[in-house]
Amino acid sequence: MQPNTLLESLLDEAGVSHAGLAARVNLAGRDRGLALRYEHTAVGRWLKGQRPRGQVPDLICAVLSERLGRPLALDDIGFGRPDEPTAAGVTPLAGFVERATALWRSDVQRRPHAVDAPAVTGTPAVLPVWEWENPPEDGDVSRNGPTKVSPADIELLRAARAHYELMYRRAGGVVTRARIVGFLNAETAPLLRGGYSDALGRQLHRAAGGLVAVAGICAYDSDAHGLAQRYFHQALRLAKASGDRGLGAYVIALLVNQSLYRGEYRQAVAFAEAALRAAGRQITPALAADLYAMQAKSYACLGDSAGALERIRRAEQAAERIRPGYEPDETGYVQPGLVNVQVAEALLSLGDLPAARAHAAAAVDTPAHDRGRVHRLAMLSHIELRQGEPDRAARTAVEMTERARGMESQRLRDRLRSVREQLVASGCTDAEETAELIDGALRVPL
Repeated sequence: MQPNTLLESLLDEAGVSHAGLAARVNLAGRDRGLALRYEHTAVGRWLKGQRPRGQVPDLICAVLSERLGRPLALDDIGFGRPDEPTAAGVTPLAGFVERATALWRSDVQRRPHAVDAPAVTGTPAVLPVWEWENPPEDGDVSRNGPTKVSPADIELLRAARAHYELMYRRAGGVVTRARIVGFLNAETAPLLRGGYSDALGRQLHRAAGGLVAVAGICAYDSDAHGLAQRYFHQALRLAKASGDRGLGAYVIALLVNQSLYRGEYRQAVAFAEAALRAAGRQITPALAADLYAMQAKSYACLGDSAGALERIRRAEQAAERIRPGYEPDETGYVQPGLVNVQVAEALLSLGDLPAARAHAAAAVDTPAHDRGRVHRLAMLSHIELRQGEPDRAARTAVEMTERARGMESQRLRDRLRSVREQLVASGCTDAEETAELIDGALRVPL
């Protein structure tokens, strides 16, 4: 049995104890002529995944609906019947909101079933992308809720996304994650459950989608890959509700990046194709450049030289069309030099060291925020080692380490450890001193 996180989250939100729910269910049953004698132990079993018999799930729905002031269905409280056929098509928005906010609450509380969940593969991994890409669309996302949402609320979510993205770039995803998830739970969840028109609701879902995507980035940066994947899937569903195909393509780019990290190269290629195809004219040059560059890396890792070189060409062409000031906030990460370092990785996998070196050096020579610069310097140091220049690689690694100080990021730590191992194996004169510097940066636990 799987824990019923939806019911647990709703009890927490309603401020109802286990004994309190049992007593309310007993009273509601009495009104229907039922003699129920549930106690807190029964509620504990429900939360562990046991489904109560007869009319009890309906009674729980009624009790919590009255307490929370909004209608709840069996699916919303985790008691939908798995053996009953479900309608084909996209996940209903109201039920999605209940599940999404339940995850945020579980993450805030550091529940192991949420934080330590493994990433899914196969159909569960592909289905959210398929749902985003295909009909039906959300015809009306308006909602009647206890709190009326205003344009100022949406501006708050947009400002929060920009704030936490900047914090992530400066301090890393480990420290930023707790802050952004706390904001989702305390500020975003009540807005999604609030009252809004269809037009305002689409803006709300777009703003929330951008914020949830950053939460996924922070989870990814913290090595919580299953949790990151769930956040990306949530952001994709919110993008569909917003009607913004460009936002959806951006979220898929995050899934492509995660697929690359996990070695799922064919999935990375397929997801990028879905984003490029379905977003159509809403895809911007910056996002297209990143998607093509990640496809190039995937093809290179698969040993498909022709496919990799073709995608490199497309990435470079798209990068030339980028116009600063005409891109949405989310694609701000595609800074000058990003495509160069992506192409350098692809060329390195293909064994073309001189061309990879040229692209890596160009990336390092281009201004970037410290986080991006760490990745660029790590790539250049790796290529310098491969080309038999260990002393130069050690000097590059020193700058990389200094740039990484103060950031709490598992991904950056991975980079530092990799460079350290390569330097020590090279046996160069500066390797030991540089290794000690990296060890010092890694000494403080996250």
